[in-house]
Amino acid sequence: MRSCVELSVVERVEDGEREKKKNRRRSSRRSKQNNSSVSASGSVSVSQGETVVSTVMSASIKDASSNENTPECHSFSEHVTGRSSDPVFSSMPTMHINEHVGPREVPRTQNPSTVVPSSGGRVFSKSCSEPVACREPSEACFTKDSQMGPYNHSSPFKLHWSGECVNEALERGDVFLAVFRVNAHNRLEAYCKIEGVPVDILINGVPAQNRAVEGDVVAIKVDPLPFWTRMKGSIRLSNSSALTEDSTNSAEMREMCGTSCKGKNKMEGEFDSACGSNNVSSERFSAQEGKTFCDGCRPFPFDGPSSGFADGQNQINDPIAKICALISSYPSKRPTGRVVSIIERSPRRDAIVGFLYVKQWIAHEKGYWRDPKKNKNPDHDYIDFMPNDARFPRMMVHVEELPDCIEKRLYKLDVGIERELVAAQIESWSEESPIPHARVLHVFGHGSELQPHIDAILFENAINSSEFSSESLLCLPPVPWDVPRVEFQTRMDLRSLSVFTIDPSTAIDLDDALSVEMLTDGIYRVGVHIADVSYFVKPDTPLDAEAQVRSTSVYMSRQKLPMLPPLISEDLGSLNPGLDRLTFTIFWDIDGSGSIVHRWIGRTVIRSCCKLSYEHAQDILDGVNYSDNLGGLPQLYGSFKWSDVVRCVHYLNHIARILKEKRLKDGALQLESSKIVFLFDEDGIPYDSKLSQRKESNFLVEEFMLLANHTAAEVISRAFPETALLRRHPEPNMRKLKEFEAFCTKHELTLDTSSSSQIQKSLGRIKETLKDDSVLLDILMSYASRPMQLAMYFCTGDLKDNEDDWAHYALAVPFYTHFTSPLRRYPDIVVHRMMAAALDAERSYLKQRRALERRPDDAGSAVNRCFTGLCFDKNAAESEEAREAFSAAALKHRIPCLDILKGVAAHCNERKLASRHVKVACDKLYMWVLLKKKEVLLSEARVLGVGPRFMSIYIPQLAIERRIYYDEIEGLSVEWLEATSTVLLTLSGHKSSRRAFPFPMRNTRPLEESVLVVSPLELNQESNCSTSAASPRVSSTSESGFEIQPLAFPVIVSLLSTIPVALHAVGGEGGPIDICARLYGSSYLR
Repeated sequence: MRSCVELSVVERVEDGEREKKKNRRRSSRRSKQNNSSVSASGSVSVSQGETVVSTVMSASIKDASSNENTPECHSFSEHVTGRSSDPVFSSMPTMHINEHVGPREVPRTQNPSTVVPSSGGRVFSKSCSEPVACREPSEACFTKDSQMGPYNHSSPFKLHWSGECVNEALERGDVFLAVFRVNAHNRLEAYCKIEGVPVDILINGVPAQNRAVEGDVVAIKVDPLPFWTRMKGSIRLSNSSALTEDSTNSAEMREMCGTSCKGKNKMEGEFDSACGSNNVSSERFSAQEGKTFCDGCRPFPFDGPSSGFADGQNQINDPIAKICALISSYPSKRPTGRVVSIIERSPRRDAIVGFLYVKQWIAHEKGYWRDPKKNKNPDHDYIDFMPNDARFPRMMVHVEELPDCIEKRLYKLDVGIERELVAAQIESWSEESPIPHARVLHVFGHGSELQPHIDAILFENAINSSEFSSESLLCLPPVPWDVPRVEFQTRMDLRSLSVFTIDPSTAIDLDDALSVEMLTDGIYRVGVHIADVSYFVKPDTPLDAEAQVRSTSVYMSRQKLPMLPPLISEDLGSLNPGLDRLTFTIFWDIDGSGSIVHRWIGRTVIRSCCKLSYEHAQDILDGVNYSDNLGGLPQLYGSFKWSDVVRCVHYLNHIARILKEKRLKDGALQLESSKIVFLFDEDGIPYDSKLSQRKESNFLVEEFMLLANHTAAEVISRAFPETALLRRHPEPNMRKLKEFEAFCTKHELTLDTSSSSQIQKSLGRIKETLKDDSVLLDILMSYASRPMQLAMYFCTGDLKDNEDDWAHYALAVPFYTHFTSPLRRYPDIVVHRMMAAALDAERSYLKQRRALERRPDDAGSAVNRCFTGLCFDKNAAESEEAREAFSAAALKHRIPCLDILKGVAAHCNERKLASRHVKVACDKLYMWVLLKKKEVLLSEARVLGVGPRFMSIYIPQLAIERRIYYDEIEGLSVEWLEATSTVLLTLSGHKSSRRAFPFPMRNTRPLEESVLVVSPLELNQESNCSTSAASPRVSSTSESGFEIQPLAFPVIVSLLSTIPVALHAVGGEGGPIDICARLYGSSYLR
C-alpha cells in the first residue's frame, strides 16, 4: 500500500506501535532542524551493541496483524540486527550461500564481448572488471532528468546510472557487472560474485541494493576499504567453536534434491546443485568515520583506486588485482558495494508467486460505506502482495489492475482472496517508491491444495507444460514405423547381440542400453548403445526448435514433462525390448586393469532382449537365482536365455568396479548422501516417505555412462575444436573448502584439500572413522558438496585460449559432455549431430586417401579410425583435405556456429537449473503435504550449530535442515554459555525470557512457536502429545523404530548433540508453505 509516512532521519529500533510513532515525530522534528547535515546521506553508528540507522526511507503503515507477515513493516535497524546476523554462533562449517547460481550467468572476463545497451544505443564490453575507484558520475549520467540533480533527497533510492555512464565506468574499472543474489534468511543482505575475486561483494541494506531483485544483472560499485565489513568466522569466540558464523543452511534450497537424472538415479558425477546466499554480518560501517556509504553520496579523500593500499601496493593497475590484493592483505574484511544500475532484469520479475493481503482494504472500504462523507484515502487504490520467496520484497498492486475474478470478489469484501495462490509481475519500481508496483498475472487456486502449488512451481520456473505444437507433431514419422532398409546399409547390424537396458522400474523413456562380450586374453568388449534421437529430430525444424526451447525433460515424483513428444520419447526413440531401434554405439575393448586397448564408434541397429530394473540387476548381483522357469521376471526376446543376461550383468559389474577404482585413483570425487523418496496413493497424494541410497546396480550403469560421455567429448573437441558443446565443472570455492577443512580438523577428522584426489582419499578415511555414525557422515558428505560449483555447458570456442577451464573437476577429466540421454536433454542431441559429423568427415577423408593411394576400401585398417579411434591423427586432422571434410560434414549436419552455440549452451544451463529447482520445490511440497496429514511428526535431530538466538538442526528422517529460534519466547529462559558454546534452556513461569547478556528486546513470542511441551503425567496416556490447543495427530516413532522421548527441562544443547524435535507443516492458507521444527520436551510446568 502507499499509505506511507516519510521516516526522515535517526530512528532507534523499539518495539510497539506507540514507541514507533514517538520516534517518527522526533525524527520529523530532527529532520527539519538538521536537514543540512543529513540530507545528503544517512548516518549509521554502532554504540553499546545497538545499531542506530540514519537514512531516508519510506514505510507502509499496516495493521498489527499484517505487520507480522510483512518484513517491510519492521524497522531497518531491526533487520540489521536480525536473526540471520547473530554475532555469536557455534556451528558446522560456514556454509555460505553467497554464490547461488541462478538461471543466468554473468559472462566471464575471459570473454570481454559482453554487450550491454546504453541509452544511446551503444554497446559496451569489459563485463566483469572490478571497481575500487569511487568517482561519482555527473548528472547527465542518470537515467532521469531532474532539476534537483542526480540525487533526489526525498526519495528512498538513487537514480540509476545510464547505460553510457556505466559503459564508461566499466572501461575505467570503476564498476563491475554481476548477478544480484539475495540472502534467503535476510533480504537486506545480498551478494554479487565478480569473476576473479575470491570473496563475494556484500550489498547490504535497501538503499545500497537500489531496487535490484534476485537474479538481476547489475552494475555495482565497490566501496573503499574502510567501509568493508568484518568477515564472519574471522574471529574465534570460544575454544569449542570451530567457526563463529551462523549456519546458513544452503542445503535448505536443495535439501530434498536428489542427484538422479530422469528418475533413473544415473548420477553423472556432477555437482549441479545451486548454493544459496551467505549470511554475513550486517556490520558494514567504520566507527571512526561515522558516515554511511550505501547511498553513494560521500566525498572521500581516499576515493582513488589505490585507496587502502600500503606503500608498494598502489602500483597495481588492474582493478580486480587491486581488490584481490586488499582481500589478501585484510582477510578478516568482506568487500561491500552498492548497485548503481540494473543492466538486465531477471526473468523472475515476471513470475513471482505469493498471496494478496486485502483485510486492510476491506476494513477501509467498510469504513467508507459507513461514512460516505469521509475523504477516501488515495492509497486505498492499492493492496499488498507478499511473495512466497523471502528474497523478494513486498509489493503493491493497483485494485483496478486485478484480474476480474479477484476484483469482483474484492468488491464483495471476500476475505477468502487471501487464501488464493497468485502470480504477479513487477511492472515498475521508481526511486520515489519504497516498494515495487506489481500486476497479478495468474490465479492458481486455493493455497492449501496440492495442484495449485505444482502449477505455481512450474509457472515461476517458466516450465512449458503445454501440449506440443501441431507444427512439431507434423515433423514426426508416420506410424506404424519400422527401421528403413537403407539404414541397414549404412549402419552396423547388432540385432543378434545380447543387449539390454537397466532403468528404474517405472521408466518409459529408455535411451541407453548395454552389452558385453568376453574376448580372448581376458579382454572384454563393452558396448554402450544410445538412442539415435537425432535421426528423428532434424535441425532447423519446428520439432528441433521446440525441443531446444524446452531443453530438458522435467521430472517430478509423480509427473514428467517431456522434452520430446511421447511418440519419440516413449516409442520410436525409446530402446524398448524386442523392437528394432536406431542407436549410436561405442565399443571399448577393456583389459583386466581397466585400460582401453581399442575403441569403435558408429551408428547401429539394435534389438534389446529385455528391460531390467535396478532391482532386477541388484538381485542378480546379490546372487538371486534367475532362471528361465522362474515366474515374475521381465520378458526375454530373441534366442537369449536368462543365463546369458545374468552372465553379462556380472561381467559388466566386474568391469565397472575396475573402472570406478581407476577413476577414483585418478582424482575423481564421489560424494554420496541419502535422499528422500515419497510413496503416493492412487490419487497422487504422498502418504509416506523413506530414505534411499544408491546400490551397486546404479553404479554399474553410471560408470559406463560416464565413460561414454567422456569419449564423446574427446571426439567432438578434437574434430571441432572451436564449436564443440562440452560441459565443464570449475574448481570448488576455496574459501568454503578451507572452512570445511578447518571444521574437520577441529573434530579430529583429517581433510586434505590440495586436490580432488586428496579430498576423495580424505573422505574415504572419514567414512571409515564415522562408520558407526551414519547421521554425521551424511551431514559431512552433504557439506562436502557445498563448496562445489555448478557444472555448466559451454562452447569450446568461447574458451579456446583457456583449455584448462574445459576440465571437469569432480570427474578429474580434461573434457566431458552429455551424450547418453538424448530423449531428455537437448545438448545430447547437439552432441549426437557433432558425432555424426565427425564420423562422416572421417569416412570422407579416408575414402579420399584410399582413392589417392589406390587402395581398396577394406585396406589400411590401421588408419580406419584416425579421428574417432583411440589414436587421434592430429596431422591428418590439420590437413587441407581433412579441414574440407570437417567443413562439409558440419554443414551437412547443421553444426551451429560459435555465437549460436554459446546461446544454446546458456539457455540449456538456465533450463537445467530451472528443472532442478522444480524438483527441489516439488519435494518440499510433497513433504509439506505429508506432514500436514500427520499434523505432528516427532523425530530425532542432530544439532549442526548453536548460538544465543537459534540453533540449526539436521533431521535425518527427512534429510533436511531447519532452524529453531528460542530468543524472546514467553516462559523460556535462555542462557548462552560462551565458554563452552552451549545454550541452557529453562522453562519458567515468567512471561518472557531473560538473557545473561544485553540484546535488543523485541516482542516476545508464544512458547508453542519453539517448543512442544508435554507433561510427564501425559506421556503414558494416549494423548501424550497434546498442546494447549486441540490435540493433533502425532507420529512418534523414529526411523530406527524407537519411541521418541522428550527432553527434560532444563536442558543444555551443544554442537552435534542429538535432540528430539516436533515437525509440522505451516502456511498454505495465505502464506508460503514451510516445514517448521520445535523442540520436544516435557515439564511439570506445562
